Amino acid sequence: MNYDLSLTTLILEASLLVKIVMLLLLSISLYSWFLIFKKRGELVLARQDVNSFEDKFWSGNELKHLYEDISLRSYSSSGITGIFEVGFREFIRLQKTSSNSSFVLEGVQRVMRVALAREVEQLEMSLPFLATAGSTSPFIGLFGTVWGIMNSFSSLKNVQHVTLSMVAPGIAEALIATAMGLFAAIPAVVAYNKYLYEVERLINRYDVFLEEFSSILQRQQS
Repeated sequence: MNYDLSLTTLILEASLLVKIVMLLLLSISLYSWFLIFKKRGELVLARQDVNSFEDKFWSGNELKHLYEDISLRSYSSSGITGIFEVGFREFIRLQKTSSNSSFVLEGVQRVMRVALAREVEQLEMSLPFLATAGSTSPFIGLFGTVWGIMNSFSSLKNVQHVTLSMVAPGIAEALIATAMGLFAAIPAVVAYNKYLYEVERLINRYDVFLEEFSSILQRQQS
């Protein structure tokens, strides 16, 4: 007996549960790739924002002029620009209400830390899904494979003479689930590790700027 072992036939003739596993893995893979490209664009924009802002910040212009230029934008600032904007706005506000330099500086650092926490949350968004997809997809695929192989052998319980050609289609269709699990997991793991490194570098730059900006404001009050 000849069996059609083409990929399409194996998928279409797989058991219902194996088909559900394959569909789940396909959905995870597609959504992972969507997040990979989306996060890549976000990180590129974030790096460009940091580089552009730091050039302006260290160019020697007055901080007040830089703040006014940023405040005139028609859209809300984010990233390192947003941290600077909320910090300097709070600095101006507190200077009008208090002459205590320590109180002013603590207030500025507090609002910048809040803004930094929001930026960190935004940068780390999507990373948990990529980590989860990378760690669980192979096991989901393995589950589909084990189930498919069990069905393949259970269907032969009443057959007296079992040949390789009889079990090969069932095993082949089951192994597709494992292959799909790896296909979904590998890009997610690679992207997660790469983006996590880039996010940590950006957060470190935000932290360094926050401390340097605080030092500048402290000197201005002295």
